[in-house]
Amino acid sequence: MADRYLHFTGTAPGRFLTRRLSLPQPAPLRRWSLETPQLEGPLLHLTAGSGAGAGADTETGAGLAEVLAGVGLPVVGRADRPGAVVLDATGVTTAAGLGDVHAALHPVVRTLAPGGRIVVLGTVPSPDDHHQAAAQQALEGFVRSLGKEIGRGSTVQLVRIPGVRVPDVPASGIRLPGGGATAQGAASTLRFLLSPRSAYVSGQVIELTDATPEPVTDPAAPLAGRTALVTGAARGIGAAVASVLARDGARVIALDVPGVREELERTAARLGATPLPLDITAPDAADRIAAAAPDGLGVLVHNAGITRDRRLANMAADRWTSVVEVNLDSVLRTTDELLKGGAVTRGGRIVATASIAGIAGNNGQTNYAASKAGIIGLVRSLGPRAAADHGVTVNAVAPGFIETKMTAAVPFFIREAGRRMNSLSQGGLPVDVAEAVAWFAQPDSTAVNGQVLRVCGQSLLGA
Repeated sequence: MADRYLHFTGTAPGRFLTRRLSLPQPAPLRRWSLETPQLEGPLLHLTAGSGAGAGADTETGAGLAEVLAGVGLPVVGRADRPGAVVLDATGVTTAAGLGDVHAALHPVVRTLAPGGRIVVLGTVPSPDDHHQAAAQQALEGFVRSLGKEIGRGSTVQLVRIPGVRVPDVPASGIRLPGGGATAQGAASTLRFLLSPRSAYVSGQVIELTDATPEPVTDPAAPLAGRTALVTGAARGIGAAVASVLARDGARVIALDVPGVREELERTAARLGATPLPLDITAPDAADRIAAAAPDGLGVLVHNAGITRDRRLANMAADRWTSVVEVNLDSVLRTTDELLKGGAVTRGGRIVATASIAGIAGNNGQTNYAASKAGIIGLVRSLGPRAAADHGVTVNAVAPGFIETKMTAAVPFFIREAGRRMNSLSQGGLPVDVAEAVAWFAQPDSTAVNGQVLRVCGQSLLGA
């Protein structure tokens, strides 16, 4: 459904009126397309803190420079109008060192091109050094606040690179295990965040592991040779996910309930995918999925979900049970069986769909919020074990207000509130969620594990 307010604010009268009334002024987002594959403007690389772990004169720094060069934007030390900024703040280990963050970004934020990106690189707060932990945790508050004030369709993120404090060598600041290999582990994350693909992601904290990334043979088709199964793929977000994975070279199996077989088959035909009409709650669902992918699954996307909204006092037991069964229990059951049977191949990716409702809660959705919070628990617990036991990563997307047929049916004022109550002052599109799923699915996203990424424009709910 068209966002008429967004269109109105793009006109001269709209800009005048919204400024006078102090109303939200959303900027059209620059999303990925063949015509606009990159951001506009150079990439500005800055450093804050003494002895920053990714400094240019270190092995890791050389690796980071190589990674930034691969983003596709010219990397510079100074720019009047950068399209993106990467601030290496891994060397910020004291409260005083936070002044370097201000000094680096204060003169930059006003010159950032519309739709620009700021990524701050930090490291994991140390349990053994409360000064370093305070300084690094401070970066999270800084990033989330900057994301809410930067405007013009720009976004701000914090990426925590794994590292350990070296207390006996103060000048070293943070030593990053693996040197350049650690920087390479951030490659897929930086490519995603520093591109139009992350248009509706802002104010997020992404914590990487020190896992060695798998190589990507063809950057234009990174999922070539892999089979991806997407549940709930007939329409909406699921269809967008299937489309983006197919674009990236995957052989897609599109699964949805038999009741939408015709729509599922149309979607599959459009994408060159294989339709699989199947109720994901069926006892033999895992066996039938495995049979549909005899060579194994390289990507498994749990997107199927339902709502049966009522306040708890008015909610019948069957409404509770059906939502938990579809949204959570079927995900747990099929994931366990597919991992145990080896149907998800080594190096595979599992991506589940949570929701900001599972983070912030929502009036009339105790069942839905419980099921989506359960997905977050699944990801955080299973991620490390699946990587260790099966060589598989497990992550989740948590969409906010996404423009679909379902949200188009929401009453006008509630729909407008959902659109405006985020830092970008607009709803997202199904492709925004799909691009995040595709990032998780990348072969070189091995270091991204156990993460829950909110695709919500930095919603004010649950922040």
